[in-house]
Amino acid sequence: MPNVPALILAAGFGSRFGSDKRRATLADGRTLLAASLERAQRVFDEVHLILRPEDDPQSLGLPDGCSIIRCADAGQGMGHSLAAGVRALADSPAEAIAVLLGDMPWIAESSLHALVAKSAAGRIVFPVHHDERGHPVLFGRDFWPELQRLTGDEGARRVLRAHASAWVAVGVDDPGVLRDVDSPEVLAP
Repeated sequence: MPNVPALILAAGFGSRFGSDKRRATLADGRTLLAASLERAQRVFDEVHLILRPEDDPQSLGLPDGCSIIRCADAGQGMGHSLAAGVRALADSPAEAIAVLLGDMPWIAESSLHALVAKSAAGRIVFPVHHDERGHPVLFGRDFWPELQRLTGDEGARRVLRAHASAWVAVGVDDPGVLRDVDSPEVLAP
């Protein structure tokens, strides 16, 4: 398998949710962020969480020893968080980085494995479920310099749009690649 570390973007403020959704509790008692982390750890050998400087990992329900990258300017948008994460891994020998969102704990492990299998330095790999593009997105090493310069709240959309010829869409039978948590109702049993 290619060498692909995971970056979990979890430095946002969840304003649409109404409170810190990273601390929201799932039916099994885990926090939303802890569940997303555990799913990634079952597939990726290396998983890094992007958090704000003031975040307390323990209060987020995270286990000791998590690899945490702090983003001082996370309040300025997801682009800043992603750039901070990619900069922190710039010296990694990895071929690609898997960018996951901290509010998507239902992605099937098989989907993650399928995405990693298609990754390469010159590819941008993403899942597609019922003709809809989902998450995570795996960015090959060739795109890291652009990711490191991201700003604002647009995330990596600009990089995606600029490199459509590098896209590798992987069809998956997995609604979890589309299912994020934007409101408490999504967590209701």
